[in-house]
Order: sequence, then structure tokens, then C-alpha cells
Amino acid sequence: MAVTIWHNPRCSNSRGALQILREHGIEPTVIAYLDTPPDEATLTALVAAMGTGARALLRTKEDAYAALGLADPTLDDTALIAAMHAHPSLINRPIVRTPRGVRLCRPPEMVLEILPA
Repeated sequence: MAVTIWHNPRCSNSRGALQILREHGIEPTVIAYLDTPPDEATLTALVAAMGTGARALLRTKEDAYAALGLADPTLDDTALIAAMHAHPSLINRPIVRTPRGVRLCRPPEMVLEILPA
């Protein structure tokens, strides 16, 4: 399995995680997720691999979060994932997948936990 980062170049955390990967000799597949949003199946797989639930990936300060009523605690992962797919700005970043797991790398140093050996 290759290393993949769902990246936003305007985000300092995302740039930091990418820099750490490159400093460790890893050139990941970089997905500009705002331009190429992950489909619902990919988001579901990432959430499952993280073991955190979909809510952990939501950017709560985005206008769409309030507009869509996503603070509602009765919304399940399926509804939250559908909202993130429809509105990729709701997806927190960077998400990094390596053979050792998937992490939301905030702060960027979280990527060190899943660097390949």
C-alpha cells in the first residue's frame, strides 16, 4: 500500500504533514481533496480505519456545518459522511493513510505514529 495524503495546500497542518513525510523519504500520493473529493465509500473506509467515527473529521467552523445542522447529535456516520462528500470543505485535514494506519494529522507530527518502517 502506498502512502496517501488528503491535502489542502493552504493549510499549515497539511503542509507540515507533507513536509514530514518527505523528510522521511516518502513521496506520497497527494490528493487535493477540495478539487477531488473522496467518495462516500472512501470516507467510510478512512473513518473505519481511524476508529474515531465520522464526527472526528468534521470541520465545525465551516458555514456548511451550521447550515446543514450537523451539530445534531442524532446524526449518524452515514449522514455525516454524506455531508462531507457533498461539501468537501467540511473534511478536516490532513488525513494520511500508510500501511500502518490512518490518522487525522493535527498536529502534523501525528503522522510520525504511522510512518512505514
